[in-house]
Amino acid sequence: MITRTSIALQSENAEHDDGASKGATLTPRQRSQDWQAQLSDAVRDPYALCRHLGLDPAWLPGAEEGHALFPVRVPHAYLSRIRHGDPDDPLLRQVLPLERESDSVAGFVSDPLEEAEHRPRPGLIHKYRNRVLLIASPACAINCRYCFRRHFPYAENSPSRGQWETTLDYLRQDTSINEAIFSGGDPLASPDRRLAWLAERLADIPHLKRLRLHTRLPVVIPDRVDGALLDWLAATRLQTVMVVHINHPNEIDTHVAEAMARLRGAGVTLLNQSVLLRGINDDVETLARLSERLFEVGILPYYLHVLDPVEGAAHFDVPDAEAVTLVETLRTRLAGFLMPRLVREIPGEASKTPLA
Repeated sequence: MITRTSIALQSENAEHDDGASKGATLTPRQRSQDWQAQLSDAVRDPYALCRHLGLDPAWLPGAEEGHALFPVRVPHAYLSRIRHGDPDDPLLRQVLPLERESDSVAGFVSDPLEEAEHRPRPGLIHKYRNRVLLIASPACAINCRYCFRRHFPYAENSPSRGQWETTLDYLRQDTSINEAIFSGGDPLASPDRRLAWLAERLADIPHLKRLRLHTRLPVVIPDRVDGALLDWLAATRLQTVMVVHINHPNEIDTHVAEAMARLRGAGVTLLNQSVLLRGINDDVETLARLSERLFEVGILPYYLHVLDPVEGAAHFDVPDAEAVTLVETLRTRLAGFLMPRLVREIPGEASKTPLA
């Protein structure tokens, strides 16, 4: 059904050049070096998303239905890389809500990794013997439709400074832990002063060796890699590793490449993890181009995850057997150091499970 909103959208879209193929144009505020302003200006409703990209109004009712389950959030810096008027654009498919997200599919659940069983403190997930994951921010810069934490109870896992102190005590008492991982949400959605404080406290724990950050923010808003972030990353005694999340080579523009160069200059080791997604990167050519492009900008391919079976994302699923075949063919195209490891995370296992 076409709604009143759809009719308005159709009218506005008529003003667009039919031959347009570029993404949305950025306003001066959206080009600002202030990443927090860009975060605030992110597109947050399906009507605005469709309007910016000149999409057929027929997409809007389904987008509204998916949005009601998991809100739209897309920064303009990412939006500008999406092809105008193309509903099959691989970047758009990662962020456009669909009616299919309301489908009930057997095996797809709200907590696919059973993380609720491994939260000894608010904001702390301890699944593996020598490393812990800290929910450093409940917020994300972008809401990816396949996110395995789209149902995560962030309200219960946003620690105060006092609660972080009890978590630090937990880490001090377990000398088998040698690595802390900032996660979320997206940890880089937090202010640098908060992250720097937590990094400093972690560095005071003698048996910790590494600080790892799992983040998508330097990809979706490259200006997030600013002086304040680089200062505290360069200052810590801990070895710093950043695992970025890039699924398609079109996500890497010159601004992303420049952000990665700044991170490398601060001594950060850069790795990438992707998710194998139906209709986005489930072909050998795309995966090969992704690995080559990652290495060009100084990022080493690390993991290629099969989809975690989260409720609302079944339409992205690629069966394990098909994933294995893709990776076996990919291996004939790439040097060994460019090959990501195909893995599935199985609840209760001591590590990721290799599939190929």
